[in-house]
Amino acid sequence: MTNVQNQTTIIGDSGPLIALAIIGQLDLLRLLYQQVIIPQMVWEEVTVHGQGLAGALEVSRLTWVQIKTPQIQWLAPLTVLVDKGEAQAIALALSEANSTVLLDDAQARRVAERFGVGRIGTLGILRKAKKAGYITQIKPYIEQLQRSGIYIKQTLIDAVLHDVGE
Repeated sequence: MTNVQNQTTIIGDSGPLIALAIIGQLDLLRLLYQQVIIPQMVWEEVTVHGQGLAGALEVSRLTWVQIKTPQIQWLAPLTVLVDKGEAQAIALALSEANSTVLLDDAQARRVAERFGVGRIGTLGILRKAKKAGYITQIKPYIEQLQRSGIYIKQTLIDAVLHDVGE
């Protein structure tokens, strides 16, 4: 697996962007990475198709993200394996040097791994932010996500909280 610690660019998928918006922590991406990219398809999923839903307004107001469309040759093999937004995020990560893809979906994470793409999820961002001193606790954010209807495997929650001493 690519070392996520040394990556300078993060490429976001819809789910984690919405989750970070729900807990008011989208700025963590800007603090933890030099460059934040959202694929065109993900931007549209969240801000256009998701208008009025959680995260849409917050993501639409981000001035520090770049919106990009990946090169077409990477998309064909990916779109049969994952949804269009995830495919664009993984495809961009394949073409952007020193990048990590921000994915929560288990299938998309497996596909990214098979393509040799570094990946991190919402809880990974919170873990990294706590270790960097940007937040003091993760558990309240996890509870807020759960109250908002976002499912997170209990084993993952336990592992992350244990790792950061909560």
